[in-house]
Amino acid sequence: MANITDLSKTRYCKGVQCPKILWLDAYKPEVGENVLSEQVMKNGNAVGDLARLYFGAFSLVDFSFHKQEMTGQTAQYIRDGAETIAEAAFLTDGLYCAVDLLHRNGDGWDIIEVKSSTHLTDIYIEDMAFQYYVLTRCGMEVKRVHNLHLNGDYVLHGALDLRELFVLEDVTDAVRRKYDDVERKIAAIRAYVSVTEEPEREIGLHCENPYACAYQTYCWRHLPEHSVFDLAGMQAKTKFKHYANGIVSYEDLLTHADALRLNEKQRRQIESRLHHLPDTIDRKGIQAFLNTLQYPLHHLDFETYQTPIPEFDGTKPYQQIPFQYSLHIEQQDGSLAHREFLAQEGADPRRALAEQLVRDIPMGACSLAYNMSFEKMVIKSLAAQFSDLASHLMNIHDNLHDIMLPFRNQSYYSTEMEGSYSIKKVLPALYPDDPELDYHNLSNVHNGSEASAAFAEMGTFSPEERVAFRHALLKYCELDTYAMVKVLRKLREAVEAYPSK
Repeated sequence: MANITDLSKTRYCKGVQCPKILWLDAYKPEVGENVLSEQVMKNGNAVGDLARLYFGAFSLVDFSFHKQEMTGQTAQYIRDGAETIAEAAFLTDGLYCAVDLLHRNGDGWDIIEVKSSTHLTDIYIEDMAFQYYVLTRCGMEVKRVHNLHLNGDYVLHGALDLRELFVLEDVTDAVRRKYDDVERKIAAIRAYVSVTEEPEREIGLHCENPYACAYQTYCWRHLPEHSVFDLAGMQAKTKFKHYANGIVSYEDLLTHADALRLNEKQRRQIESRLHHLPDTIDRKGIQAFLNTLQYPLHHLDFETYQTPIPEFDGTKPYQQIPFQYSLHIEQQDGSLAHREFLAQEGADPRRALAEQLVRDIPMGACSLAYNMSFEKMVIKSLAAQFSDLASHLMNIHDNLHDIMLPFRNQSYYSTEMEGSYSIKKVLPALYPDDPELDYHNLSNVHNGSEASAAFAEMGTFSPEERVAFRHALLKYCELDTYAMVKVLRKLREAVEAYPSK
């Protein structure tokens, strides 16, 4: 059994973020929540596997639960003259790391840490500094340290070009400067986790950065039900400043509202909750929005997925690829027609989607989306890709209206929106406990992340699973646009039922 003070590079980075994560991992893992994204892990594995080919042939250290077996195989590869070793393992004094790529450089070695992101972050430097420290302590001559990450500007044309897909960023100087700092942090982390009684640790920005913490709910359980951290439109560092000054509850915030310079929307959020105020309805503001719409209305919602490694010509890493849309067409009398598109998995879905979209939405038609910036981005990207459809697509783009606008402006505000204009807050606030609009009642696919993951993995499903998930995707996306229809109806009802304010 591993000692609690043993540190791998993953455990070290957790300890740098917050050493209490490691203490809770050891003594109270049951109070944690699953915050790991399976899709992010799959992306990381896919990029890591591909990156092994960056320098050509490589020798792979086989995984083993016995670290000595991995370090022994690494040593053998070094003696055999390997040029590049993947997952090269090193262990000293309870400190362990597996280097993504160890590449020979003259009489020494280069450390290459592979990341599936498109840029370098501070925590990556910490990760590589730990590896440099461990390898140096093991007697390795480390010449250079590099971060190998994706090039966000790379566009696929034909076969993948690994030298263009990846950016090899030299961080040697930054890593070397951290050598003594790593030693101090290792000692501090080990001292922290060695105590058996739960140590105190104040909450802070580290609770969410650089990674989501599985123990945030546990560590934040002392907060009141409605606290400064629920306040919309305020930076996290400002919230923690108020928290440190003892301004935590909504009552505290209201007492100090003038000194804190809370804006009108923030005051409304607090006062609505504390005083149980009725909905705020600005009839003129809502009517002004409704006046911009013309029937028939086309309620539009896209679903997209993204992959770190571009699959289709003309795409970049993590480019949003639309594979599905739902379209509810609403007449002035309230009657509805529904159109939908769901691509076949395994092929570039963009052309077929774009062709059906221009058939389903005529030139000059009035379209609606919730938070239309996303739909506009998708349409503009399709127009750039398909010049023969560009005129029609951009006409759809230019005639798109945002049903979020009255909520963003707080022309319609309900306490349950909690200062947010996200559809996740707005819909249940307008239609509480409506089973017809409850995404939890759907099967297999309940949100956009699940939709993206399902389509991305569709090729690995059995025929029966494929049928089930295609049905689930269609029902989920259909509910998205039907929800927009219902939201618009509520806006119309508000204009009719409430006097001007």
